[in-house]
Formats: sequence, structure tokens, C-alpha cells
Amino acid sequence: MFNNFTDRILKTFDDITGRGVLTESDVDKALREIRVAMLEADVPLSVAKEFVVGIKEKAVGEKLLKSIKPGDLVIKIVRDSIIDLLNQDLKADDFDLNIKKSPSFILMVGLQGSGKTTTAAKLANLLKSQGKKVLLSSLDIYRPAAMDQLAQLADSIGTDVMSNSPDDNINDIIENTLNIRKIITMIS
Repeated sequence: MFNNFTDRILKTFDDITGRGVLTESDVDKALREIRVAMLEADVPLSVAKEFVVGIKEKAVGEKLLKSIKPGDLVIKIVRDSIIDLLNQDLKADDFDLNIKKSPSFILMVGLQGSGKTTTAAKLANLLKSQGKKVLLSSLDIYRPAAMDQLAQLADSIGTDVMSNSPDDNINDIIENTLNIRKIITMIS
């Protein structure tokens, strides 16, 4: 996820750093590319829009120093904004999944290497901190050690995990995962 985002951002920066003078059109085009890169990286639309608007406000308000190229200044503003975005101090109370029915299932789907396993553990930890009982189950029979990774993460946060094996039939793993009686027995 971050590799594609990084590549797209770097290409956008390459387009603007070689210019001596940036027009508003150049900045708008760069910001549009940044917004698209964020959306492709599964950043919510509202966050991407707010991020781009914040950069534009900063870029338009900045005085251009003679020793700094305009493209370099835009890169600095984007860099600082990304750091601010990633360093936001979020608390568990900021997230409410509004889970009313028990048991509830959350399915995580995405491209290989996009962070599903780690995100599942983080989500489990969040739900656990909200007093919910959590059971993790990996259905990834293709990525080597995916199930082991989820088991290690679950162990590190003190959450239950199903003991699936990549050698098991995927249909059996799914059936076991969705077996409500088995789930209730495991987390009780």
C-alpha cells in the first residue's frame, strides 16, 4: 500500500521540482495526484480532501524564498502534512464500530501485503479494550506463515485465535470460522 503511494507521490514531485516557477495549475495538478494516490491507498475521501485542502492553504500562504525552488517548498509542505497526519493522537474512544449483535463477524479483504493481518490484530485489540470478546481467524492459506503471524499477534494482545492450518481445506476453515456454537464455546 505504502509502496504504491510513495511511488505515485515521488512521480508527482519529479514533475514539479524541475520547474523554476510553479503556476496554480501545476499545484492543483500535483494535489489532484496526491488525492488520487491517497484514495488508492484506501484513505477515506474526507481525509484525503481535508489533507489536500490543508496543503493548498499552506502552499498559497507561504512566501517563496529566493533560495528555495517552489517545487521544493511544495514537497516540504506535503512532507510536513503527511507527518502531521500520521502523528495524530487517536484514542480508542475515537472509534465506534457500533457492534450491537453478538457474535458479529468482520471480514478483512485486500491485496497481499496491504496490512490486513496487522490491522485485524489492531482492530481486535481495540474491540478488546472496549470490553468485547474477540476471536481471530486467518483464512489465508496462500501466504506463508500468515496464520502463524496472526497467532503471534493475537498472543501478544491476549486475544483468542482459531488454530487454522494452511494445509486445511479452505471451505472447512470458513465453515469452522462461521460456526457460531464453536465460536461461543471458544470465547466463553
